[in-house]
Amino acid sequence: MSDIMTNTMNDTISDTMNDERAFLETKDLEKSFSSGNETLHILQGLTLSAGRGQTIAVSGSSGSGKSTLLNILGGLDTADSGFVRVGDTIITGRSEKELSKYRKFSVGFIFQFHYLLKDFTALENVMLPAYLAGMDKKAALEKAEALLLEVHMEERLKHYPSQLSGGERQRVAVARSLVNEPDLILADEPTGNLDPNNSGLIADILYSEAEKHGKTLIVVTHDKGVAAKAMIQWTLEGGILK
Repeated sequence: MSDIMTNTMNDTISDTMNDERAFLETKDLEKSFSSGNETLHILQGLTLSAGRGQTIAVSGSSGSGKSTLLNILGGLDTADSGFVRVGDTIITGRSEKELSKYRKFSVGFIFQFHYLLKDFTALENVMLPAYLAGMDKKAALEKAEALLLEVHMEERLKHYPSQLSGGERQRVAVARSLVNEPDLILADEPTGNLDPNNSGLIADILYSEAEKHGKTLIVVTHDKGVAAKAMIQWTLEGGILK
């Protein structure tokens, strides 16, 4: 985790949260949504623990809360109760300003849809988060190029998203998720829009990059082949992980 995040968000971890081996930990997460007169209980006392550098796949039926869990871990949503710790930082109860810094420096996101900026090249899409985080433009471009080479996009650096295939766009998204050197990568159905061949390729690249850079990776997926590549496989059912 970056020095900026450590300095701005570091808290003392209480004894009840003490698992020295765990890089990421949640305890008793509860999350509900109201739908008309009905209350949907999505997460019900969910507890998990993940080590630094582990790759984890989370499967489960549609509506089971997989994306909700990732959103809470990534600081995009908040739980009704329970806590989340990433590294030495408890993100539960943080202000939006603090969560914005957490998302910028500590988490890399990959979604089913690539969310690349259509008017920017592959290289510019990858460098932009680093540049916005304060990195010198030249250094950000060099870093972005190096990551795009790692995901085999050396011939497509100056291509726009409309000129790239679905698989190529997701490779750019993988590179972009790594550019600010986050400790945690969260991937929500990263192969959901791809054909089987591209799905396998993107999964291989994603897991390989996480391992190479020592990142903790959590992948939400319906694809059994993608899930099988992870060190750990969990199923989210009834609001808890099994």
